[in-house]
Amino acid sequence: MNLSFNDAELEVVRLAAGREGMSPASWAGRQVMAVAQHVLVPVSRDAGDVLRELIQARVHLRETVTALRALTATGPPGSGVAESAATVVEEALKAVARVDEATAQVMRERRPRS
Repeated sequence: MNLSFNDAELEVVRLAAGREGMSPASWAGRQVMAVAQHVLVPVSRDAGDVLRELIQARVHLRETVTALRALTATGPPGSGVAESAATVVEEALKAVARVDEATAQVMRERRPRS
């Protein structure tokens, strides 16, 4: 099989291969096999940006849930703090679930093939 790239594409491949200490041909072959075996799902640059943002949002939401759980555990009984924090934790968990689903959906999407 022969692959051909224009100069700009070849430079991108060379840089990527160099980052991993591989020859461009070896790197390209590994990527082709990963896509063929459904280990790597190519996405557009925009989808990649969205995916990175979703992953950062997941991390932030999980940190928020952890902090809220700590508040729930330390609020004085009967003060309403624990109950209010518990409500906020539940809402945060729902947000985490929505972000998880959106992240999974973006990961399943593929670039249209021509």
